[in-house]
Formats: sequence, C-alpha cells, structure tokens
Amino acid sequence: MTGKFLINVIGPTAIGKTKMAIALAQYFDTEIISADSRQFYKEMRIGTAVPSIEELNTVPHHFIQFKSTFEPYSVGDFERDALSLLKQLFAKKNVVVIAGGSGLYIDAVTKGLDKFPKVAPEVRKELNQRLEVEGIEGLQKQLKQLDPIHYDKVDLENPHRLVRALEVCLGTGKPYSSFLKGKSQKRFFSVVNVGLQADREVIYKRIDKRVDLMMQEGLLEEARSLHHHKKENALQTVGYKELFNYFEGIWELDFAISEIKKNTRRFAKRQLTWFRKDESILWFPYDCDVHEVVESIKDKMKSDNG
Repeated sequence: MTGKFLINVIGPTAIGKTKMAIALAQYFDTEIISADSRQFYKEMRIGTAVPSIEELNTVPHHFIQFKSTFEPYSVGDFERDALSLLKQLFAKKNVVVIAGGSGLYIDAVTKGLDKFPKVAPEVRKELNQRLEVEGIEGLQKQLKQLDPIHYDKVDLENPHRLVRALEVCLGTGKPYSSFLKGKSQKRFFSVVNVGLQADREVIYKRIDKRVDLMMQEGLLEEARSLHHHKKENALQTVGYKELFNYFEGIWELDFAISEIKKNTRRFAKRQLTWFRKDESILWFPYDCDVHEVVESIKDKMKSDNG
C-alpha cells in the first residue's frame, strides 16, 4: 500500500461533517480539502453553510470560497486541482482529510471520473429550451422514465445535472448510469471512508434548525444580492432558488422557507442513497466520540498496510 491515507468524511447534509473533519485533522495534524461544490463560491457563504471563521482558522482548509459564482468550475477541474494539491500535502503529511456533501466530487478525487461519449450539441440546446418552457418538472419526469437508477441519485433540483444526464440518455439511447462503470482509477493514496449517520427524524430536525439559522444570519439578503444572476449554474442550488421565487412574487416568504427545508430533506435522502451502496464506509453515530472514530481509522490503516 501507499502509506498515504485520505480520510473521507461523508454523510447527509447538516449531520456534522465539518466538526468531525476538524477533529480528525487536529488529531492527525493535517489539513482539510472541501469537496462541497457549492462552498467553492465566494458569494454564497450563508446558503452553503461555509465553516465559520473560527473553524477555518482551527486547521488549514482548501477549496473554500476560492472561486466567484460567475467563474465556470467543473468537477473535472476540481479533480485536477485536488489531485495536484494532494501531491503537495502528501509530500509532508501521511494523512489528509476530505469532507463534503457532493458525492460526485468526492468520487472524482478518490476514484476518478467516468468517460462519456460525445453528444451532438443540439440535444443540450433543445433540453435547455424545454427547461425554459416546461420548467424543471418535465425533465425530472423524463429522467425517471429513461434512467430510474440515476434519478434516485442525482440532485433533482439542479437543472444543469438533469440536462447533462438527459442529453446522454437521448444522445446515446442508453441510460446515463450505464456509463458509470464504477472502476476506480489507481491513486497514489489509500482512502478510508468515515460516514456519519442518524435517525431520519434527527437529520430532518437538524436541517430545519440549520435553515432557520441561515435566515437569521442573512440568507435573504445574500440571495437578493445574487438574484440578477439566477441563471448561473452555481445558483441552481437549494436555498437560493426558492428565495428567487419569493423575490419574483411567485411564493410567500414562509412558503419559500418551508420549500428550502423540504428540498434539503430530499437532498439528504439522495445523499444517503448514494453513500449506502458503498460497503467500505465505516459508519458512526453523528454524536459519537471522535476517539472511537480515530481508533477505527487506525485499525483500517494497519489492515491496509498489513
């Protein structure tokens, strides 16, 4: 084995990944890579639950608010940049921590991206036109019909992801999921997957509490400042889209907030679906003692090095 380990802290949104990642980074005297694809953006601090200044100062963090919402930044870009940084970090550390809710971005770093066939640009153009006319619901229904497997995993509230999946389905005549081979590319490090879990009722209460706190901290004003840029891919995100509907007079504010909570719960459910298929994950209660996690990680490292 490599002797270099990437500890991957995963779990549904609002479960406490940031707190656990910091505790593990402190124990192993190392640094944290964020794989939360929405925390990349400077203008989206409140709505993406960026770690506090105090948390960020506790241990070094990377890929937090380092891009503008208006700069394109793909999962392929992240894979390239994260691997480059990991080479630098592993030159001086034996352990690095990665954390975040974006399963696709984590997989890009730990396993590599799958290769997809090229599709005629007209297919995407037509799907985007349909999105403008029909709204997102039509695309959701079509993806459920053409690729129920990917439908259960994808962020259904993200039109960019829906269009991408559907253009592959329509352009190739095969489900998008059929191109997800699941073959991991060889990496220069080993991965230890640490998952945090709780009863669904606990997760939902934590989500509701987080949304209320975001509103208290100024999410409404943050979203208002971004409203004119609502078509940017980065802003196709729960917490912003609902408030855009409020600004446009489509919804009342209380209803918009309730929709943020509902859509965040749906997102958490899809996250769990994504992660639970991975039998390598070491699962722990969200409120467990960090030393319990550390001991399991050390046992896993010994086993892998064995």
